[in-house]
Amino acid sequence: MRLKFTGTGTSVGVPQIGCGCPTCVSADPRDRRRRCGAYVVTDAAHPYLGRKISFLIDTPPEMREACIEYGIDKVDAVVLTHSHMDHVAGFDDVRRFNTLNGGAPMRCYASAETVESMRRIFPYVGEHRNELGLYRPMIRFVSDDAFEIGSVKLRRLPVEHGFPCCGYLLEDSVQGFRVGYVSDCHDLPAQTVDALEGVDVMILNCLRERPHPTHLNLERSLAYLERIRPEKAYLIHMCHDLRHEDWLARLPAGIEPAYDGLEIAP
Repeated sequence: MRLKFTGTGTSVGVPQIGCGCPTCVSADPRDRRRRCGAYVVTDAAHPYLGRKISFLIDTPPEMREACIEYGIDKVDAVVLTHSHMDHVAGFDDVRRFNTLNGGAPMRCYASAETVESMRRIFPYVGEHRNELGLYRPMIRFVSDDAFEIGSVKLRRLPVEHGFPCCGYLLEDSVQGFRVGYVSDCHDLPAQTVDALEGVDVMILNCLRERPHPTHLNLERSLAYLERIRPEKAYLIHMCHDLRHEDWLARLPAGIEPAYDGLEIAP
């Protein structure tokens, strides 16, 4: 299993519109943070298309440009954390992967609440081609709490975000590589912390240093990581308060800010 960060920024992205702060004008490419998303390539071969099975975690507004920049042209499924627009506004672009996959519908895994919201936001999405031949995403929504995509087993985990939202535990059935992914939350229930304990990699929301009502700040993110005790941790959903180099200088060993394009693997 390989995971690439397609975006690591907060809901307004970095640089922010109309901002001249040191992060927003930084020449360091690691300080340019698209809205949060990830691309996962599994170790399982596709039975018909002769390639590895892969999937997206969330479809943020810049998903299309991230896919072009990183050469992502093979996607077999989508996994959603929740339906806030910074995580789903690029969903319509999934239709291109329908075409690249030979016109087959694609599964989208999400909680029942998120599926209901997605049907309201994208009422034209269905499992079959439009009768007029117009392009639209062909999606089969699935609300199972645990499921498999290729060689990766995924388990949906409850989080508190002030809005229906979840995180995921990803486990590669071939390599045993375990990754926790929680992009948005202000609190992790005890059952979620227990499920994530000892993962190889923990990817966790850390908006900024100052407290926030719906996101973890630095102090609380580090406190959760002490309880989870991952081998390695990456912080995501970061705003413009700190530059990448500033984060690196301040974080404990084994914890780093993620950046767009970073890839992790066993």
